[in-house]
Amino acid sequence: MKQAKTPLLRGRAIVLVIVALACSGLAILGLGLYTDIDLKLADAVFDPLRQVFPLRDAWLPDTFNHGILKMLFTLMAVGVIAVALADLVRPMQKIDGPTRLRMRIVGLSAALVPLVTSLLKQASNSHCPWDLARYGGMQPYVRLFETLPYGADPGHCLPAGHASTSLWLVAIAVFWLPGNPRRAAAVAAAALAVGFVMGWGQQLRGAHFLSHTLWSVWIAVLVVLATTVLMDRAVRRYTPQTTS
Repeated sequence: MKQAKTPLLRGRAIVLVIVALACSGLAILGLGLYTDIDLKLADAVFDPLRQVFPLRDAWLPDTFNHGILKMLFTLMAVGVIAVALADLVRPMQKIDGPTRLRMRIVGLSAALVPLVTSLLKQASNSHCPWDLARYGGMQPYVRLFETLPYGADPGHCLPAGHASTSLWLVAIAVFWLPGNPRRAAAVAAAALAVGFVMGWGQQLRGAHFLSHTLWSVWIAVLVVLATTVLMDRAVRRYTPQTTS
């Protein structure tokens, strides 16, 4: 098998992404800890007279976004994972080494992005807006890292799990690396936009705050970056640079 000599991501590109993650992470953290934008956006879609989020059961954000789109991207993820696993067990002869590497990166990302997001949710105290007393629920509002008041239940609502069902698509960008980094960046941005829009649909329903969605986007980029770099280096380390 012939392995390309050029890494999928060069050192400079990796550093740029890490710096972007560090800066954006601090920005999201500051947004959640020191501003009320989460509450203001939730207030804007909440009806205080009826004590409900009017769009909670609307067809577009609920049936289409939370139902149809979630099922579509989940099935896509399962399909990608299944193909990658099938090729791992019995390598397909028509797939060359570089393509196989990219396919496995996408497959692993399709599994890891939702999994990591779900695990972090289980450790989160933050509640969904519709569970808060401010919006007709029973629970208190706490910011990230704040301790819950005595007797309050953990909310397990941060980061946004729904958005993660499509955010793994950012990994598809590896098919344009390293040859066309601009196209890869455009594909990654489009995938992140899809995930953000799905998260925004949940915000309209009162299911998440803006910061929940932003953290999901951030986590997806970090997971895909780590998966890409580690798998690329592992293949490069253990695969001979010759044709056999």
